[in-house]
Amino acid sequence: MDRQILGIGNALTDMLCVLDSDALIEKFGLPKGSMQVVDKELQNELLSELSRYEVKKVRGGSVPNTLVGIEHLGMQVGFIGKLGCDEVARFFTSDLQRRNVTIHAIYSQTLPSGTCVSLISPDGERTLVTCLGAASQLQAPELIPGMFAGYALCHIDGYLLQNHELIERAMVMAKQAGAYVSLDMGSYNVVEQNLEFLKRIVPQYVDVVFANEMEAKTYTGNSDPEVSLDILSREAAFAVVKVGGKGSYVKHKNEKSFVPPLSGAKCVDTTGAGDLYASGFLYGLAMGCDITGSGRIGALVSGNVVEVVGTHMDDGKWQQIRSGCQQIISTSKKGLYGD
Repeated sequence: MDRQILGIGNALTDMLCVLDSDALIEKFGLPKGSMQVVDKELQNELLSELSRYEVKKVRGGSVPNTLVGIEHLGMQVGFIGKLGCDEVARFFTSDLQRRNVTIHAIYSQTLPSGTCVSLISPDGERTLVTCLGAASQLQAPELIPGMFAGYALCHIDGYLLQNHELIERAMVMAKQAGAYVSLDMGSYNVVEQNLEFLKRIVPQYVDVVFANEMEAKTYTGNSDPEVSLDILSREAAFAVVKVGGKGSYVKHKNEKSFVPPLSGAKCVDTTGAGDLYASGFLYGLAMGCDITGSGRIGALVSGNVVEVVGTHMDDGKWQQIRSGCQQIISTSKKGLYGD
């Protein structure tokens, strides 16, 4: 497969913990289902409280999750991110290398690698407590044209939006390399804090935009996801508004579709559901599917990942997913690449 996808995002290692109640989340004053950025001291205090639980360390980060999902589906991918010079970095890079992800890494000599504690409630909702460390310090001058060469699409993590210079340089370099640009809006508070910047760059650079209901509402000012979809689709060629367990709305030009969630999926943990939806959707577009087919692949992948803790599914599960993808591709209309 020669249609490579590049991703730029936070290089994070996740520490997953399944809780028996929400008491600890309430004790630390964490909004359930949120993503909170904290310092290392507070994160370590939380980890100390988790000593009676099993804590599982896995490679994480929104864009790395998406890229590994795409690689599992059979497409070559690359990742740009910043790490510390520590054991966490070695764990992170070895995991990506094992998945055949090409790594364009930048290293900090002073900051630790980013980590994220994922607190999984009994109902499957996850609350994220993140210490970004080196991950948040990727700077625009560290991006060079060679990183973008040969990739057909560049997928960018909305959590990087605070660094306007970095985001815009990445989008310009991607376009100069002949790649499409995809943006995941990250979270509603990120959208809120960077709304003016987003309003400028989305119509100027973005070809594919992903948002959940809250992100879409914050960006468009409309609480109806279908109206938000229409607004987003006037600014980006392909627009996706995810409505959680209810499914997703997708639109390209005058073609609009509602994609239901995977039938029969039993939610254990929502960690990575949006990331893996993006895996399926972008893979579908790259394989020539229309928006409905791409959305169905997104729903297939995300519907499977919510049945496991974290984002790591076994080879048997991925084999089933790939088989389902091929069935969808064989019946889908033409899409982004049109060949």
